[in-house]
Amino acid sequence: MIEQQSIALEERAILVGVCKRGQSFEQAQEYLDELAFLCQTAGAKPVRSFIQRLEKPIGATYVGTGKLEEIAEAIEESEANILIFDDDLSPSQIRNIDKILDIKVIDRSALILHIFSERAQTAQAKIQVQLAQYQYMLPRLTGLWTHLSKQKGGIGLKGAGEKEIETDRRILRDKVALFKKKLVDIERQSITRRKNRGEFVRVALVGYTNVGKSTIMNLLAKSKNEVLAEDKLFATLDTTVRKIFFGPMPFLLSDTVGFIRKLPHHLVESFQSTLAEARESDILLHVVDAAHPALEEHIQVVKDTLKDIGISGQKMITVFNKADLLEPERRQYLEESYYGFENSPAIFISARQGWNIDKLRELLTKEIIADYQSRPQKFYFLEDYMLDQIFSVETEPEEVEVEEVE
Repeated sequence: MIEQQSIALEERAILVGVCKRGQSFEQAQEYLDELAFLCQTAGAKPVRSFIQRLEKPIGATYVGTGKLEEIAEAIEESEANILIFDDDLSPSQIRNIDKILDIKVIDRSALILHIFSERAQTAQAKIQVQLAQYQYMLPRLTGLWTHLSKQKGGIGLKGAGEKEIETDRRILRDKVALFKKKLVDIERQSITRRKNRGEFVRVALVGYTNVGKSTIMNLLAKSKNEVLAEDKLFATLDTTVRKIFFGPMPFLLSDTVGFIRKLPHHLVESFQSTLAEARESDILLHVVDAAHPALEEHIQVVKDTLKDIGISGQKMITVFNKADLLEPERRQYLEESYYGFENSPAIFISARQGWNIDKLRELLTKEIIADYQSRPQKFYFLEDYMLDQIFSVETEPEEVEVEEVE
């Protein structure tokens, strides 16, 4: 049976990208910078990077023969032992590049899947990641075996033949079917839990990875049990749901996995049940890194991903985090451009500095009250309710209850 691709600590990586038609070199470089961050998150060290201008990637080897020669020299000079490409590679591309350069070759999707597998904590997340990995591997199975004329270690076993490959295909299909069944069973339990919480307004944090969603959740909850917040991509993987009180008014706040460009399709598909918390929410807090040079693209990636997983129609508040890192002129420009962004409220904050968090709480409270008031049932805590009651010293948020999604 073939082993899943993995990245060992201390691996030295060379990164490769293509600047395609209609794409600026600066944008291609920004994509590769993000790939380097992914590489570091996975525990490997990026030592060199290459970008080639092409109309489109070359079918046989992704990049041209001249660029492969440059990469071969860099492998020898830097003692690199893994080659990571910024786009998905076909089985034949993996096989051809490996044959020419004699080095472990993976693509962006494999790298992201590896990170997810390392960070999955709950049973549900682990099953979702395994399902995505097997779905990724199935069409690439032939390319992941070393061909018979070249005996070597690594991803495949020695001397693998057609019979073994067919056996692996059957095993992978059986595992995919098993994991899908397990996720259906878990989703049934999750639906029951969400129904039991149906009386509460539900708020979900969404956004690009590493924009500060978990830090914002910790600030809003003011809980001793803080959600992990690190300066790494995909620091949060398992959805956390917390019951929070602003004064006497309760609501549920969930922190979800961050999105990223070129997120593997199978991963999005597998995480449908985890993202159900966002899909069934009443209010979305779309957190954006205001200081990132590609913030407009990040916003579009999140919007497209939300659409792909069936999230639409909810009230959205756009939260521009890390605003303290902006130059005054840039901040003024963004504030003038994005206040009222797409007819939705927007606010600029700094989660690390605690700047404008009270205003965020006030804005969120207004939206929560409006949602409760629109419901047919009557809520006792809204009678003669005034916003200043929420932010008085006597009504600071109480210790919250935490429900981990299993």
